[in-house]
Amino acid sequence: MAKARLLEKKVRRPAKSTKKVARRRLARTVDPLLGAIKGATRTKVGGVLIEVGRAGAGRVKRIIYPVGFHWEADMKPSVGTDLCMHAHVGFLAKGEIHIEYADGCVVEHKAPQVVAIDPGHDGWVVGKQPAVLIEFDFERDTINRLGMPTSHGHA
Repeated sequence: MAKARLLEKKVRRPAKSTKKVARRRLARTVDPLLGAIKGATRTKVGGVLIEVGRAGAGRVKRIIYPVGFHWEADMKPSVGTDLCMHAHVGFLAKGEIHIEYADGCVVEHKAPQVVAIDPGHDGWVVGKQPAVLIEFDFERDTINRLGMPTSHGHA
C-alpha cells in the first residue's frame, strides 16, 4: 500500500515548465566559437584569449576579443608600442571590430568577413558581443609570407 502511494505521488507531480527546461538547456549550450580548442595552447593577454594550433609551417589562432576591448587601453601597456604592429589575416567569425590607422584611415569589419589588417593600427570591439577572429600567421614572418605591407598606406 505504501509503495502504491509513492508511485501515485510521483505520477501526480506537475511536469516542469517547458520554458524552464529550455532555459536550462540554453544555459548549458556552449557557443562552439567560444569553447576550448582541443590541443591548442592557450594564453590570455590584456583580457584577450588567444588559442594557437600548429598547421604545417604556420599557425591557426582563435582570438577572442571581449566586449569593451580597446587595444590602446588593454594591450598598449603590455606591448609598449603606440599601435599594434602585427598584421592580422583571417576570418572574423563573430562580432564587429573598428580599426583605425595612424593616418586617420578607418576600417570597420563585421562578421562574417575575411580581414587583412596592416601593422600600425589601433582597434576595438564594437557592440555587445565579443569579436572572434580566426587568424593565420607565420609568427615573425607573417608579413613576408602573406605579402602584407609593413605599414598601412594607400596605393
